[in-house]
Amino acid sequence: MRFIKKKKIVNPEYKVGFFSNFISSGLYSGYLPFASGTFGSAVALLPFIIPGFINPYILPAVIIICFITGIFTSTQMVKRFGDDPSVVVIDEFVGMWITIFISSFFSFGLINIIIGFFMFRFFDIIKLYPASYFDKMKNGFGIMMDDVIAGIYGGIFTYLILFLINYFK
Repeated sequence: MRFIKKKKIVNPEYKVGFFSNFISSGLYSGYLPFASGTFGSAVALLPFIIPGFINPYILPAVIIICFITGIFTSTQMVKRFGDDPSVVVIDEFVGMWITIFISSFFSFGLINIIIGFFMFRFFDIIKLYPASYFDKMKNGFGIMMDDVIAGIYGGIFTYLILFLINYFK
């Protein structure tokens, strides 16, 4: 795994629209020259400073909307940048939000966000089945789904860690 990734362009004639580029790149955080997935995951935490973002009605709605939008916008980015381009980090946003949402059933706070961040990044990198299955798909759905699975794993393990921390207090 290389730390600094070159942004390859496989089809320079294909122009990605502003909306697809803005959304897929996670507000352009995916264009950072290194660790774009990690930075995208960190940027995904910013909405949690907005009061009510963790609301059990708001966050799932945002996750679903961004998941569906991410499938379409990521597909556009694949046409220009090739399979699973590093500039696409909307999948990290969705996965990170899923991790925090699941673990918030135990508690929500800074410790939840810190542990959730590391758990999500861990599972996003190792790609346990079925994430590895979706990672092999070379389309927008596959791009989004492998991070959904990593987010579920991350959320469950964050929940368990928070439970154990509380149990042994």
